[in-house]
Amino acid sequence: MMYPIAPRSFIACLAAGVAIAAGTALAAPAEQAPAPGGEPKVLRLAFSVAETTFDPAKIVDLYSRTITPHIFEGLYTYDHLARPAKIKPLTAAGMPEVSADFRTWTVKVRPGIYYASDPAFKGQRRELMAADYAYQFKRVVDPANKSPVVAGVLETKFIGLAALRDDALKNKKPFDYDKPIEGLKVLDRYTLQFNLEEPRPRLLETLAASDLFGAVAREVVEFYGDKIGEHPVGTGPFRVAQWRRSSFIALERNPEFREMLYDAEPAPGDAEGQAILARFKGRRLPMIDRVEISVIEENQPRWLSFLNAQIDALATSSGPLPLDFANVAMPGGKLAPNLAKRGIVGIRSVNSDTGFTYFNMEDAVVGGYTPERVALRRAIALGIDVEREIRLIRRGQAVVAHSIVVPHTTGYDPEFRSEMGLYDPARAKALLDLYGWVDRDGDGWREQPDGSPLTLEVATQPEQISRQFDEQWKKNLDALGIRTRFAVGKWPEQLKAARAGKLQLWMLGSSAASPDGSQSLARLYGPQAGSQNLSRFKLAEMDAIYEEMQRIPDGPRREELFRQAKLLATAYMPYKIHVHRISNDLLHPWVIGYRRPQFWNDWWHMVDVDVERRRKGN
Repeated sequence: MMYPIAPRSFIACLAAGVAIAAGTALAAPAEQAPAPGGEPKVLRLAFSVAETTFDPAKIVDLYSRTITPHIFEGLYTYDHLARPAKIKPLTAAGMPEVSADFRTWTVKVRPGIYYASDPAFKGQRRELMAADYAYQFKRVVDPANKSPVVAGVLETKFIGLAALRDDALKNKKPFDYDKPIEGLKVLDRYTLQFNLEEPRPRLLETLAASDLFGAVAREVVEFYGDKIGEHPVGTGPFRVAQWRRSSFIALERNPEFREMLYDAEPAPGDAEGQAILARFKGRRLPMIDRVEISVIEENQPRWLSFLNAQIDALATSSGPLPLDFANVAMPGGKLAPNLAKRGIVGIRSVNSDTGFTYFNMEDAVVGGYTPERVALRRAIALGIDVEREIRLIRRGQAVVAHSIVVPHTTGYDPEFRSEMGLYDPARAKALLDLYGWVDRDGDGWREQPDGSPLTLEVATQPEQISRQFDEQWKKNLDALGIRTRFAVGKWPEQLKAARAGKLQLWMLGSSAASPDGSQSLARLYGPQAGSQNLSRFKLAEMDAIYEEMQRIPDGPRREELFRQAKLLATAYMPYKIHVHRISNDLLHPWVIGYRRPQFWNDWWHMVDVDVERRRKGN
């Protein structure tokens, strides 16, 4: 989950959840005329990292999860304009009926919603059914799919779901999709009941995750088999028109998408939100015909593509304004005059995310729970100059993080301070000396307490920005007397290796997908090892805290548990949390109605493109 302005004013913005805007995406004052000759409205974007697959049961990366919610639909969704975030029905006929103990949730699916046509349906229209949602949850726990989010679904405690998975594993047989279970109970064609072993007051946030738990038709999965990731078929506003893996993706309007009209509930005092609503309320969605995404990993080509109007926006975490050019485009947090003259819109906001380094707790060098291994991790964390990282590499577009919990989520406290946010190389060296990480042979490099050589292997990527972080790592660790070497690989391959526990330490980022701050703490939960918990950290005390947090409503007790979890994370240091990032979104003036999503990735259907203004170039 990650990212000076004056510290006090910035922290105040974090506390209030304020977006600092240099403009508004409601750029064009007049209603656009129809495109001459019916020219298609195309939104052109860029991803900074390649997608992996379009099968929701097999993804965890941000880039794939930005595509899937535009194709698949969950039962619920987030209001595009509401701040703070608000969940509303998407394919559900209304809000769920919830038992007093938060263990039974009953949802009715709205009749008359259909999947996009596909050969898998053999010429028949396929209506969305309640069973499709039960099927997708089962697909996530099917061992054959090796889902990266299986632990999250299992910890929701759907009655009978874990036993169904265990039966397949123990008996080495195919997962039994036909066996009814109490936890995912299909009452009739349009009614689904979720029955849980324990209270889950925030289950609604899971049901709003279209990127992972959108409805999937069983016929499509069985028709395409192991090629299902290349053939996503959903009920959403778009469908895949073209895909060149790791290079180019095109989505086109789903011609069979039901009538959905623009509606939202921005706060009464939200002038920007109210203006967007006034302009678009009642418009049929999607408002554009096609989305084209180019994968442009290097920062300069992505920046030049925007300047040359080859892409329409540098927006959201999947395709942001490159850090190298943040101070060129938004000096002092304000849009550069040369860009403003072109009508370009700049929007500055604080992200619900973190940039972090994880230590593999199963690694023979940096892992473990004995005092000397904990001391090594804490010393490394104290030796990382995050202020310099922010100033020189992140170009001032971040704030030092003091805990694993991210802004705008429950449990985040802007006043919380801890060793997590400190840079103290003298203290780091003292820790290393005290626990036996010393230079025994006089060559200038420390050895392990048993006298064996000490070399850290830092996983990294080949892009220029990664090389800058590598230089920072080497500088910081050289100062501590610790040798380093770098293992270079493409981001998707590094993620795969990380999930398999094959990397020693790796720096990456992660974004919140819901307002619940305990999602950040999943990185510390033992059963999530290899999934959200890349560090593979396992501590009974932490697991007990996390499990209690899932059962109880928000309130003072839950806030106390957040505090305890933050302290444990700092004490054992399985992660060094570096920063919370500041984002700068840039949009050409022909992109109308954009508002940066907080916890969701689907927004393309909610914006318009003025093709005439694009043609004129302003």
